[in-house]
Amino acid sequence: MAILIFDDVEVLDFAGPFEVFGVTRTASGAPAYEVFVVSLDGDPICARNGLCITPHAGVDALVADVLVVPGGYGARVLLSDARVAAFLRDAQGFVEVTLSVCTGALLLSAAGLLRDLAATTHSDALDELRALDASVEIFPRARVVDNGRIVTSAGISAGIDASLYLVARLSGAAVAAETARYMHYDWRHRCVDGEAIVKPGRDSD
Repeated sequence: MAILIFDDVEVLDFAGPFEVFGVTRTASGAPAYEVFVVSLDGDPICARNGLCITPHAGVDALVADVLVVPGGYGARVLLSDARVAAFLRDAQGFVEVTLSVCTGALLLSAAGLLRDLAATTHSDALDELRALDASVEIFPRARVVDNGRIVTSAGISAGIDASLYLVARLSGAAVAAETARYMHYDWRHRCVDGEAIVKPGRDSD
């Protein structure tokens, strides 16, 4: 599980998924996933509100099964960064799932990864998402939208829901429920109901 971080990233956007994936355990009690944070060059970054973080690595030669792309004010700065767009496109060649949190969806759209797909983002950024790519079907009330290899979530705290949803998808609903219980997080694994979790063009579980 690789989580991209950058200056002015929203803290809970990346810290929520980091916590979920980091505390998830297998039936034997072993860590279910290896979780690490990366920045473009591997350099320290300052998240929103002055939290400074030293990433585990840069994105060069990155190997991961899941890539988490958070949002925040810093995401808007990166919308015109060709290197970020190229990295996100290149990552599709080796990751199984890309998960955006909040305005991380804008970065995915700017890289062309949401074309003709469905998505959601922070409620305050829905118009920006529409403006980036009119082909994107937007679900404004969804917490999580699952297109298969591309998953998007609504704002900030919704990244926790999306991460638990992904744990359920990858490791089973029971493992996700136990992770939520351990975190004392009030979470319900709801499938296609038009508001919580949307899986366009796919049957509900």
